Formats: sequence, structure tokens, C-alpha cells
Amino acid sequence: MAHKIGRRHFISVLGGVTVVWPLAARAQQPVQMRRVGMLMNMAKDNAEGQAFVAAFEQALRQSGWTDRNVRIDIRWGANDVDLDGKFATELVALAPDVLLASGTMSVAAVQHVTHTLPIVFAQVSDPVGAGLVDTLARPGSNTTGFMNFEYSLSGKWLELLKQIAPSVTRVGVLRNPANPAGIGQFSAVQGAAQSLGIEVSPISVRDAGAIKDAIVAFARSANGGLIVTPSAGESSHHDLIVTLAAQYKLPAVYADSYAVTGGGLISYGPNRIDQFRRAAGYVDRILKGERPADLPVQAPTKYEFVINLKTAKALGLTVPPGLLAAADEVIE
Repeated sequence: MAHKIGRRHFISVLGGVTVVWPLAARAQQPVQMRRVGMLMNMAKDNAEGQAFVAAFEQALRQSGWTDRNVRIDIRWGANDVDLDGKFATELVALAPDVLLASGTMSVAAVQHVTHTLPIVFAQVSDPVGAGLVDTLARPGSNTTGFMNFEYSLSGKWLELLKQIAPSVTRVGVLRNPANPAGIGQFSAVQGAAQSLGIEVSPISVRDAGAIKDAIVAFARSANGGLIVTPSAGESSHHDLIVTLAAQYKLPAVYADSYAVTGGGLISYGPNRIDQFRRAAGYVDRILKGERPADLPVQAPTKYEFVINLKTAKALGLTVPPGLLAAADEVIE
């Protein structure tokens, strides 16, 4: 027996259908694509820089950002002020939702181009002293991020160098004079030098040729050692620096463990891959609507001390048991 459908019931059913259609249409619309710009202060072929980018992208994926809903544009400044300026302009022109800048000079370059786009930084030694933020707790503008360390850490490099190589009385501090962090790091080393009876001198570094000339000149006198600050473009030139330090029998301490796994003597510094993971967390929060001014600048939570025993032996050094016990990693 056929059932008669009343006019009111038919309209009710039709009304239900008209509610469903817009929902289906919305479900088929493409997901909004967000955009992140990255200005790295390393060369594109630098293995450490590639590891930083990979860690950042992995952390973003864990927060739900994939190639389906975010595009990442990367530029590699290679620790060059002119390239930083050029690439900062390029990235800002792409109108990203947020920018990630690595290193003091890269952040300064981006800030020079934009005062409105959100900026998250990593690997900055003194963001307040460099004028990048107002205070650590309240950055105050469009910029926030993760700092490398306080300058007091620079004195720790000198102490470690003296412990592993007691005969050292002269220390050359490799730094980039164009980087404000290089000045602060040298001042901190200088402050610790007097109590240790060590004479320190700055070695300004701009390119590979300057590095070689400076280290060769420094090595002409006896009882020398090196501190290689991250502001010296260490990530771009650590292979050259490690080779020269070995050639001229100069004990050297680095901020970056990559230099030690590549043959350097010792390193002490923050886990920089962890900084990029944490920076991804800030980028995620900004993409979801938070403001950089409301996100405090954070200090590192993980430090690493690495010793290369093979290099110590080649330099004729005996590593004190206390240092071995304190090391996070010992390369034999």
C-alpha cells in the first residue's frame, strides 16, 4: 500500500536536504595554506643547518602542520650580512604568516624590513643587548624566540680550556666583529681571563682566508689555545678551523658539538637542535593566533659537553678524570 506524503512533511524533508548541501560543499573546499619563512645564518650545504631545519619541520608536523596546510620558504644567508639583507627582503615580500630567523644578524636583517610580521628567532646570544626585544619576559613587539646562552657561559669556555690544557697562557678568541654577540662574548672571556692568568686577544673572522691568516699568525708564539665562538661563523668554517687547530697544535674549545665530532677537542654549549624544536612550538602558537609580544624569550634547557679523546691524544693532552666524568659524550 502506497503511503501518501503530506506537503508539510515533504517540505520538512527537503529542508533537511538543503541543510546538508552547504556542509558537503564546505568539506570539499581546500584547506587554508599558511606560509612560514626561514632565514638561516648558514650555507645551504651545511649539514648542521640541514639538521636544524629537519628538526623544526618534524616538530611542526607533530603539531599538525604538514605540506598540506603550510608552506616553508627557506633562504640561507651563509653568515653574510649582504645576503641576510637580500633574503630578508625576499622572504618578507612573500607575505608569510610568521618568520623564523636564526642568529642575531639574520633577525636584525628581518626586523629592518618589517615591523609587523611575527618573527621567531633561534640561536641569538643577547636579544636585549642587540636591541631585538625590549625585555626577555616581555619582548614588546613582533619578535620573540630562543636565546643561545647568557654571556657568562663564555667564561666557562676559558675555564674548560685551561683545565684540559694547563700550559695554555694565551688564548685567541675567534669572533665576527660585525656580530654584536661577538663583542659581548669576548668581554665575558676577558673578564674570566685575569683570575686564570691568561692573556686573551680577539681574532676577527670574516671569511676562510682571514681565518687561516689569523690562526697562522697566532700560532707563531708558544702556549696558545683557541676559543671559537658561535658568532665567528663557526658552523660555516668549523672544518677549516679544526684542521688548522690540529695542524698548529692549538687546543681549542667550541660552542658546537659538530666541531668536536669532526675532530675538534672539546665543546660546551646549548643543544641547538632543541632550540629549533622549541621554536616550532612558538611558530605553531602564532599560526593559531597568539602574538609574539605575549610569548617570553626563553633560555636553553639543555647543554652539552663533548670531549674528543683522539684529538686530545694527538695534542699530547691528558684529560682530567673530572672532565671525563662531566662529559655528556666522549669520542674515542
